[in-house]
Amino acid sequence: MTVKLEESWLNLLHDQFEQPYFAKIKQKLVEEKAQGNTVYPPGPRIFAALDLCPVDKVKVVIIGQDPYHGPGQAHGLSFSVPFGIQPPPSLVNIYQELHNDLGITPPQHGNLEKWEQQGVLLLNASLTVRAYTANSHSQIGWQIFTDTIIQRLSKERENIVFMLWGSFAINKKNLVAPNRGHLILTAPHPSPLSAYRGFFGCKHFSKANEYLKSKGIEPIDWMP
Repeated sequence: MTVKLEESWLNLLHDQFEQPYFAKIKQKLVEEKAQGNTVYPPGPRIFAALDLCPVDKVKVVIIGQDPYHGPGQAHGLSFSVPFGIQPPPSLVNIYQELHNDLGITPPQHGNLEKWEQQGVLLLNASLTVRAYTANSHSQIGWQIFTDTIIQRLSKERENIVFMLWGSFAINKKNLVAPNRGHLILTAPHPSPLSAYRGFFGCKHFSKANEYLKSKGIEPIDWMP
């Protein structure tokens, strides 16, 4: 896997690609292919979250666990699916909270690239997954890489909003650099199993915009 990455992220993370753990990630992906397994997302989309949102543009970070593992769903952005793919249940609930919080009518699509282009980094902790097998790549080294992203981004920048949904994402809050003015918002996961425990009503979208405006930063247009 040749790493092709947006320049600002390449500068921030360049040393990681020479680390032993990253060689193991590459090896695992080669093995999966050799065994006839399908891996999502497609190779050119593995780093899509970083490619669409340069380091100096990040305003909000939303952390997911791993890519969707059904055909055609994963395209490199947490919670997002390509145009033409039905929004999955967690995203349906995100749209419901958007409507409750900001009055935004849920769109018919599930593509969140518009958020990315405005500075919302939709980062999965694991950047790949084997088809039909959730969390199948959670132990191959990706989390070392994505934890490094959170640590270095939060040290490099100031006044970013981190939206951490569910215990997995909330456990990442200790990676966020202190004394850099970041806002950490936590809530239950938007999954149908947990959304009613406090994701609905968390108002993270309006809280994020209020915070950004208080820092003189252009707020996010949350209409996907």
